[in-house]
Amino acid sequence: MPNNREKSTKQLSFEDAYTRLEETVRALEAGGTTLEEATRLFEEGMRLARICHQHLSAAELKISHLQRSFGEQMVLPDQEESGPGDDQS
Repeated sequence: MPNNREKSTKQLSFEDAYTRLEETVRALEAGGTTLEEATRLFEEGMRLARICHQHLSAAELKISHLQRSFGEQMVLPDQEESGPGDDQS
């Protein structure tokens, strides 16, 4: 049965994984669990944290790629006003 749970956690969206991670952390912080249950919760939390990290890394990579693709179209308004040769030093 752990394999089915592991497979289902790998298919979670970032939002679902993050929500489950929050619930897991709350359960660990509340205490009152056996060592075996606390260990299982910790393992689940680590798995969920890894899924969240993977989603965030993938989003960061997409954003970086888009920024490179659009080049100067992604210039911030502050940068447009000052221009490249307007050093006030």
